Amino acid sequence: MYASYGLFIDGIWSGAPQGASTEITDPGNGEILGIVPVASVDDTQAAIASAHRGLRIWRETPAWTRADLLHKVADVMVRRAAEGALRMTLETGKPLAQAGREWTLATDQFRWYAEEARRIYGRIVESRVPGGRLEITHEPVGVVAAFTAWNFPAALIARKVAPALAAGCSVIVRPSVEVPGVAMILFDCLREAGIPAGVANLLIGPTANTYKPIMASSVVRKVSLTGSTQVGQQMIRDSAETVKRVSMELGGNAPMIVFDDADIEKTLDLAVPTKYANSGQVCVTPDRFYVHESVHDRFAEGFAARARALRLGHGTEETTQMGPLINQRRLNAIEEVVADARDRGGNIQAGGRRPADINAGFFFEPTVITGLPDDAKALAEENFGPIAAITSFSTVDEVFERANVSEMGLSAYVFTRDAGRARDAAARLEAGMVGVNSFALAAAEAPFGGIKASGMGREGGTEGILDYSNVKLAQMLI
Repeated sequence: MYASYGLFIDGIWSGAPQGASTEITDPGNGEILGIVPVASVDDTQAAIASAHRGLRIWRETPAWTRADLLHKVADVMVRRAAEGALRMTLETGKPLAQAGREWTLATDQFRWYAEEARRIYGRIVESRVPGGRLEITHEPVGVVAAFTAWNFPAALIARKVAPALAAGCSVIVRPSVEVPGVAMILFDCLREAGIPAGVANLLIGPTANTYKPIMASSVVRKVSLTGSTQVGQQMIRDSAETVKRVSMELGGNAPMIVFDDADIEKTLDLAVPTKYANSGQVCVTPDRFYVHESVHDRFAEGFAARARALRLGHGTEETTQMGPLINQRRLNAIEEVVADARDRGGNIQAGGRRPADINAGFFFEPTVITGLPDDAKALAEENFGPIAAITSFSTVDEVFERANVSEMGLSAYVFTRDAGRARDAAARLEAGMVGVNSFALAAAEAPFGGIKASGMGREGGTEGILDYSNVKLAQMLI
């Protein structure tokens, strides 16, 4: 499959001229999926030059034409949905049903921003200068470089590429090298839909060959990252040299507060599949569960029972409800979190180990831990895996203080049947997004992003396209 695509530069699929390559592994069984060509520094420079040429064409393309082409991209994605979902499952390990939903969410981004392209509004302000007026308009920021993580290989690219193209920018995308096939299929949808050559470019390769030339280039005017806080901090520092615009969707350590009046069974029905979707490798998934002491034991027991009932397996199997972790490093990291929990006196109510009946792939059982102090790793850090750390609270002020102590501020959740309490929680929780009796935060029509160490900027919604535009003021005396 990979040999049919490779790198996408100036509207052409090609291999790596210098012959560099890397192996792609199926995390569900450890088998090699194929060999992928890897970009050289020269390939990256060629992509930058291509995007620069593409920008001159694309920014002059009428917004309505851009909108029509983005709708065509979505049409092609619908037709190729099965292909995209299967490749996603093979590369990430997530169950096929989850992969299909993600491909649909990615398609939605192109639908939404096709319409937003027609609605990039400016405004007119009366000037204090006699006979004058102030015109405020939005122009494309320029060449955009997008760096995406492996856990949502279609949605993360779409959330950056769709608004950038809608705004009139050209793009260079460098996805995680662990999931290149999904990006290749998505870019082939762009090609098939008729996006002009040079407007969208795809690079696969190591940091030295791709990231460093992009960050050093004054042609690239904006970078957008979905990744860890540590990587984001480095990218912000590197962007200062050429004063690039930045959008950062970084790590999370989401708290979930369950008040004593919550419908416990309905809450569990929502929380358990959400927590273990994509094997917990989701930046917005709840990690820290603060449950009122009067319902703590019932909640923890119900969570553990549901976790133990989940069926693990390869993502292509119809009965699979949770797949593997992405690689051995992630598996080792999860084992360290559980080991720390045991050392801190935690009670492993479910999971806590690799499944005994699966001998291949990077699997870890859905895990529930109670009785931990707040500074244990499972509560204090983003575990990015299938670990639910459940603790109790007594008072409202106490739980908000504990929930807000994290340096992260991406998402937070509250479950209650009291409308006043829900609104108070939404106001007091320090996060860019708050779910009240819901986990449905990622949608094309809604702004997605965090505060504090979880990043800056927004993807999705009307706000998303503004991150790809410059504001221009013209004082008009005519």
